[in-house]
Amino acid sequence: MFNNLKSELDSIIERDPAAKSRLEVFLLYPSFKAVRAYRRAHKHFIKGHFFRARAISQRALRKTGIEIHPGATIGKNFFIDHGSGVVIGETAEIGDNCTIYQGVTLGGTGKETGKRHPTLGNNVMVGAGARVLGPFKVGDNSKIAANAVVLSEVPPNCTAVGVPARIVKRDGIRIGDLDQIHFPDPVSQEMCGLKRELDKILEEMEK
Repeated sequence: MFNNLKSELDSIIERDPAAKSRLEVFLLYPSFKAVRAYRRAHKHFIKGHFFRARAISQRALRKTGIEIHPGATIGKNFFIDHGSGVVIGETAEIGDNCTIYQGVTLGGTGKETGKRHPTLGNNVMVGAGARVLGPFKVGDNSKIAANAVVLSEVPPNCTAVGVPARIVKRDGIRIGDLDQIHFPDPVSQEMCGLKRELDKILEEMEK
C-alpha cells in the first residue's frame, strides 16, 4: 500500500511542475484526495456494499468537485490535473498512467445499457473540457484535445480534436492539414438535425 501511495505521489510530481513535494500533493491536492476516496469506495463496491461506496464517493464530490463513480475501474498512477468538474461514469475503465484535466466527462450517451462509458488505454491524456461519450475505447498513448467531443473509437497513438472529434495525428504523423477555420459547426449541425426531425414529423402528419 505504501509503495502504491508513493508511486502515485511521484507520478503527480512528474506531471505537474507546480507540485513542490509529496507532502503538498498528499495534503493539498483535491484530485489526489478524490482518487484516494475512489479507491476506498471501489473496494466496497466490488464487495456489494453499494450504499457505503456511494456515500464515500458523494462525500468526496462535495469536498473536491470531482465525481468518480465507485463502479469505475481505474489503473495505477491516475492523475486529474486541477480536477474541478470532472465526471467519470460507472462503467468507465481507465488504464495506467492516464492524465485528465478539469471539466472532463467520461460519460454515456443515454442510449446504451450494460457497458455505457468509455475505456481509456494506458498513457492517455484527455484535455480540459473534453467529453468522451459512449462504450468505445481510446487506445494507448492517445491524446484528446481540450473541448473535443469524442463519440467513436480512437486508435492507439493518435490525437483527436474538434466537435465531433476527428483524428489529426497518428503515430506522430499528421493526417491531412490542421485546418483551424473549417471545423464542423456543432450549432449548425444540431439545427440541421432538428430540421430533419421536423420534416419527418410533418411528413407523418400529412399521411
